[in-house]
Amino acid sequence: MTLPNNTTKTDANDKTTQEILRAVDLIKQGTGYGSVEVTLHEGRVTQIEKREKFRVAPDSKPKLTAPAEPQ
Repeated sequence: MTLPNNTTKTDANDKTTQEILRAVDLIKQGTGYGSVEVTLHEGRVTQIEKREKFRVAPDSKPKLTAPAEPQ
C-alpha cells in the first residue's frame, strides 16, 4: 500500500476500520437474522459478505386449495 507523505499508516488503518464499520452497520440495518463475513487477504480486507436468513414459523405452511369447479 502506498501512502501519501502526509498520511501515516495509523491514519490509513483508522480510515479502513471506519469504512468496514460503516459497511457492517449498513448491512446490519437490513438484516433480521444472518451473518456478516469479513475476508482478509495478506492482512487487508478484500470482501465483506452478508448472509441473510428468513425465519418461517413451523405452523405457517401454505394452504393448498382445490381449484374452483365450473358452475
